[in-house]
Amino acid sequence: MAEKKLFTRQEFEKLRIDSAAQMAADKKLKADALDVLVRADHHRWIHQTNWMGEPILNLPQDMFAIQDIICRTKPKYIIESGVAWGGSLLFYSTIMEAIDGGKIIGIDTYIPDDLRERLNSHGKISQRITLINGSSVEQTTVDKVRAIIGDCREVMVVLDSFHTHEHVLNELRLYSPLVGKGFYLVCGDTIVEDIPEQTHRTRPWGRGNNPKTALWQFLKENDRFETDKETDNKLLLTCNPDGYLKCVKD
Repeated sequence: MAEKKLFTRQEFEKLRIDSAAQMAADKKLKADALDVLVRADHHRWIHQTNWMGEPILNLPQDMFAIQDIICRTKPKYIIESGVAWGGSLLFYSTIMEAIDGGKIIGIDTYIPDDLRERLNSHGKISQRITLINGSSVEQTTVDKVRAIIGDCREVMVVLDSFHTHEHVLNELRLYSPLVGKGFYLVCGDTIVEDIPEQTHRTRPWGRGNNPKTALWQFLKENDRFETDKETDNKLLLTCNPDGYLKCVKD
């Protein structure tokens, strides 16, 4: 009987990276996965995940990718535009509590009182969260964020609010300077460019006018960021293809 091969941690990591790259190159598999996501969206699949009782409007695969980035980079602050039901803020704060990290800043134009109450009901997890009621692209909002983080550049930004090209491009330009070398900016819902027009949900964005088109323009004018291909390769099902940006220059 042949002896079982035992990988070292380094060997296993290389196996995972190589396998993910091969998976990313499998066009038929990726097309099948995209088809599943598109069909499941008719049943609001991406809305089915909760954290601490609050909905997260994202796929678990993307949330696990974000927690991996948080644990690897250990940011002092995480800034998210688009609070929605608050589940993602609680998720980030839980990870930060586990790694003895920093604070979470959530930005939205509408944060109802009952949501504030729920987000404030989780003890130490809640104490890490600061909410800013306002548009993410208003200068007064950016000034409030800067007042909280000061000169810190150990910052992660997650953009997941209004998904038109113009709005996301403004967000990318406004918040990218806050992210220091080695830290991440996540541009959410870039998948809008890759899927058919969603006739079951009326939105002011679609193909040619969405986060991915904004991201393409941003990367042409800003050489501090590049897509983290290792993260991108392993996410067969994702709302954020090409949207995990790593800051590679000060």
